[in-house]
Amino acid sequence: MPTPPEPSPSSSAPTLADGLRFAFGTLTVLPVTVRRWDREAARAGMLCAPVAGLAVGLASAALGGLLLLLGAGPLLAAVASAAVPAALTRGLHLDGLADTADGLGSGKPAEDALRIMKQSDIGPFGVITLVLVLLAQVAALAEAYGESWALGALAAAVSATVARLALTLAARAGVPAARPEGLGAAVAGVVPVRGALLVAVAVGCAAAGAGALFGPYDIGRTVLAVVLGCGAAALLLRHCVRRFGGVTGDVFGGLAETAATAALVVFALG
Repeated sequence: MPTPPEPSPSSSAPTLADGLRFAFGTLTVLPVTVRRWDREAARAGMLCAPVAGLAVGLASAALGGLLLLLGAGPLLAAVASAAVPAALTRGLHLDGLADTADGLGSGKPAEDALRIMKQSDIGPFGVITLVLVLLAQVAALAEAYGESWALGALAAAVSATVARLALTLAARAGVPAARPEGLGAAVAGVVPVRGALLVAVAVGCAAAGAGALFGPYDIGRTVLAVVLGCGAAALLLRHCVRRFGGVTGDVFGGLAETAATAALVVFALG
């Protein structure tokens, strides 16, 4: 995850535009200028994180659908859809997942594990985790695209949105930062619990509405994807807080990829 500049104080309340700039500027590589880095802007930005995820998901679905339209098979469409989120984040979430896996897999005390996570190389735990997660994402998307292009597009959009919703929930009040610097420290604990829950409910309702376009079964499937995606990320978050003493930018990346993968698996079942 990118390292933000030092937070700058501001007396004015952040606007929706400030929140969207923060979300897109920190969670994607889209050319967005983040004008405020204070805690209030971070709060607004993390509440808007699922919007950035939806944009990434729609781009992912568009590329997958385009390849299918041009005659490609479900597997190639799935690979392309899995590649888009990586490209739109410069692989930072995947890198965070690998670093988190190395830190957890090391079995070291928190201070040593955090030092391992800051190293530029990727260890065996990180490599294995990356391979398995990417294989799971591609396999699940291929199953969804094999059923229909529309279901594959829905899976791509919902999973990317759920990935960022997991970050909103992880930035809620009461979740500490493991380090005093970095993006983890900038956003840790900034979101009120009530605000995080309201965003989660909004995403769940939107997912149900999208699933309703396919039929009653898919209403349940999309909602289950949201619930299980966030649930898997919550389990990882709990373990990371216990092991590292809090969250870091790498942990946020790991949470996003975990939530996305769990959500995609739901779409592959059934």
